[in-house]
Amino acid sequence: MKEINSFKKGITDGLPICIGYFSVSFAFGIFAVQNGLSVLEAFLISLTNLTSAGQLAAVPIIASAGTLIELAITQLVINSRYALMSVSLSQKLGPSITLPHRFSIAFGNTDEIFAVAMSKRFNVGKRYMYGLILTPIVGWTLGTVSGAIAGDILPITVTSALGVAIYGMFIAIVVPPIKKERSSALCVLLAMVLSCIFYYVPVLKNNIPSGFTIIICSVISSAILALVAPIKVEEKND
Repeated sequence: MKEINSFKKGITDGLPICIGYFSVSFAFGIFAVQNGLSVLEAFLISLTNLTSAGQLAAVPIIASAGTLIELAITQLVINSRYALMSVSLSQKLGPSITLPHRFSIAFGNTDEIFAVAMSKRFNVGKRYMYGLILTPIVGWTLGTVSGAIAGDILPITVTSALGVAIYGMFIAIVVPPIKKERSSALCVLLAMVLSCIFYYVPVLKNNIPSGFTIIICSVISSAILALVAPIKVEEKND
């Protein structure tokens, strides 16, 4: 079967993702320094963890001196979807991508990169995938550094206003699924209710770390809705 394996083509296809990532990670950089992280720490987090939701959940845990177990479980719950996407993407990878390259590509497998690669008519080769991954990583990391530096330099009134963008990112992630599926909307609503309970009930707020609160709310709401109102998967005939 024909294989798309042009590094230049990968760079070109990844450029729009790079631009989008820069704006989102700029807000993350501000968010990180506002929570006490240094510019270098924010840079290293973005360079080694290509997950917006995971990074945003990790910063408060790091800032509050949470445990490594708390941090690891939080990331496992939030980023478990990438395991499923990697399994699916593996069926699209061409023969030029051996096992070591598959591990490298899995590191850079984000939602948008996965979507672009899967949209191709033919299998994709290693040069194409490395090009597709490179530009988003650069955009994500540079955006974080720029935001972190701006957070250290700009007045607090400006950085506070720019920090609102991080909540806009959350809205952009959540709104499309809940518009399509009632179950998703109910799951979000239940998670919000549980989060409020953990925040406003003193015995829970004082005894359960914030990181574990995220884990508990996510797992409980997802499990309940998966049992009560599972989302039906449409079967497509080839």
